[in-house]
Amino acid sequence: MNTSVTMKSVILGAGLLLCGVSAAQAQANKTQKEFGKEYIKAIAVSTAYVSKRPAEEDRLFRSEAIEKEIRRVKKLLKDTPYLAWMFENCFPNTLDTTVHYEEDAQGNPDTFVYTGDIHAMWGRDSGAQVYPYVKLANKDKNLKKMIAGVIMRQFRNIVFDPYANAFNRYPNPNGEWMKDKTDMKPELHERKYEIDSLCYPLRLAYEYWKVTGDTSIFGDEWLQVVQSVLRTFREQQRKNGTGPYRFARVTDRQLDTVSNDGLGNPVKPCGLIASVFRPSDDATTFLFLVPSNFMAVTTLNKAAEVLNAVNHRADLAKECTDLAAEVKTALQKYAVVNHPKYGRIYAFEVDGFGNQLLMDDANVPSLLAMPYLGDVDVNDPVYQNTRRFVWSEDNPYFFKGKAGEGIGGPHIGYDMPWPMSIMMRAFTSKDDNEIKQCIQMLMDTDAGTGVIHESFNKDNASNYTRPWFAWQNTLFGELILKLVNEGKADLLNSCKKEAK
Repeated sequence: MNTSVTMKSVILGAGLLLCGVSAAQAQANKTQKEFGKEYIKAIAVSTAYVSKRPAEEDRLFRSEAIEKEIRRVKKLLKDTPYLAWMFENCFPNTLDTTVHYEEDAQGNPDTFVYTGDIHAMWGRDSGAQVYPYVKLANKDKNLKKMIAGVIMRQFRNIVFDPYANAFNRYPNPNGEWMKDKTDMKPELHERKYEIDSLCYPLRLAYEYWKVTGDTSIFGDEWLQVVQSVLRTFREQQRKNGTGPYRFARVTDRQLDTVSNDGLGNPVKPCGLIASVFRPSDDATTFLFLVPSNFMAVTTLNKAAEVLNAVNHRADLAKECTDLAAEVKTALQKYAVVNHPKYGRIYAFEVDGFGNQLLMDDANVPSLLAMPYLGDVDVNDPVYQNTRRFVWSEDNPYFFKGKAGEGIGGPHIGYDMPWPMSIMMRAFTSKDDNEIKQCIQMLMDTDAGTGVIHESFNKDNASNYTRPWFAWQNTLFGELILKLVNEGKADLLNSCKKEAK
């Protein structure tokens, strides 16, 4: 692809973050929009095995370790050129198109990561987008610094407002959600409180530490992050009232606003943590969102491990493990239900009063994805029952048609499964035939574009949403890389599709 826009020109000083609207900011925004139009046009065109990556001079960030990995995997996928092409397009998509890397005068990294076609940084998406690159961080010092920059930016975001889910690169007093009825600020793109927005940055930091051994990220700001997360989770256990958070929006989308004057449906305090929104950015029905509470348990225990090993803060670590233990106990008491067909399964949402919502949503954390995140053992019998339930037409958001099948959600609506759910089915499968079915379906539902979309119509994959969604692209690369490294190249090579 050749584009008239040089993406390097949008990498501007991180110091502008606090300077308000500036000429440099306006130019960066304009340039990014122009690039977005050109890039979306390019990836929509079906051309046999022509790279859908931006021209090399237009890529935002380059990692030689990633490039070597792409070449290695492509050689191993020699019998399935379409899949090799998709991997090459998808795996580096976050680096190529969404990473804005800077260093301050002291050489400290600062990385702002777009989701793709929305030019804001989500705590969840950005943490998930760069996570697959962590395993290669020791092979590329620049990649390592870029990831550290993401973590440090996420830490600052959490300290600034733990109830926000998405942040602007620069303060924008005219942002589209500035009129939301919440404690909105120009630095925020959106302020939908979601448990996972706090969990994903800590998950990334923990993995980065485990792989690289770098403890430099765990300074005073890290301690502020932990204290902020603990405070927010305790507030949202709602033992002492509803807490400080409210959210309402004037909208024609029901799940874009929150009932009861922005507080959500009532809950009975039971040890679980309320999440006013889901990972889909849709409002919860019953606020105790089960997969997000499972992720909170795992995240708090990871934080405690760091606090003990690096910071020698046994006091703060104990606060984390005590809260994790409380939530874990409550999950076993309130989140497990007896289904007449599937037996004991995990509910998607509960409220402590005995009400339960039985469904699953494609966005991660989800019930299907819990072993992928390390939140439950894949062999847990309750999880296996749940897995059968969510991948069936007994799940109201499971859709199956001529083009493919999968879990969607109310964010897009009827008949639109998300490739993310197909990937999570493969990530959590122990059956090679099931894995192959998932990979084949991902290849067959890309509408010939060589990239992954947000969702597709179950009967017509050419009807899809979000042509440029970096999280799903990079997640696809992570899945292929995992399977290659597990010795399943032959399985992948048995998946076939002809380029158009």
